[in-house]
Amino acid sequence: MTFELGFLLDDDGSGRTYLEWMLQAWGWTLSVAFSAWVVAMVCGIFIGVLRTLNHMPLLQNFGRAWVELFRNIPLLVQIFIWYFVLPKLFPFMQALPSFLLVVLGLGLFTSARIAEQFRAAIESLSKGQRQAAMALGLSTWETYRSVLLPMGLRIILPPLTSESMNLLKNSSVAFAVSISELTMFAMQVQEETSRGIEVYLAVTVLYALSAFVVNRLFVALERRLQIPGAGTVVKPLAMAGH
Repeated sequence: MTFELGFLLDDDGSGRTYLEWMLQAWGWTLSVAFSAWVVAMVCGIFIGVLRTLNHMPLLQNFGRAWVELFRNIPLLVQIFIWYFVLPKLFPFMQALPSFLLVVLGLGLFTSARIAEQFRAAIESLSKGQRQAAMALGLSTWETYRSVLLPMGLRIILPPLTSESMNLLKNSSVAFAVSISELTMFAMQVQEETSRGIEVYLAVTVLYALSAFVVNRLFVALERRLQIPGAGTVVKPLAMAGH
């Protein structure tokens, strides 16, 4: 059996080659993944902090409800809810682009998992860290901003690496709402050319390459920011959020 990717240089009938179409689809995949990652990090850090506020049970319970809601509903179902259900309930959402709805759905789904990782990281720190900060006169917000979050972020870098790679792969659900990312490109080109083996091989290579780059970036960041001795608490956190 031979694989011929030369067909990617053929015209797809719209004045562009399949290669140009594939690169454009790759750009959409990366855009969805990066935008959702930003949403996931912002919401995940916030909810993760709420999960550790033992002296504020109302906020802590809100964080727990957030995690249970977004973590226990399948991702594809959440995307369909954002795309088909919520715009019916809230008409103003009908004007929102599919890209934004997918980013919100994917970002909030991932935020629940990142929130649990941050919760586990913060709770793994010695209580003396918080007590020392409070003894210096820092408020709760200043303690989290200047002490707990910087240390927690360093600790969760290994599991965050895996979560970021998963988010990149999960971006393929965007095809379900007609965003022309890599998975939709592969499906459409396979129907047009009947070259399923070649096109899915090319798309697989791009997904693998993207995930590899994400992995290398986080590994380099981890090495740069690693706290001496933190490796003893990183290993158990690898399963946080699962």
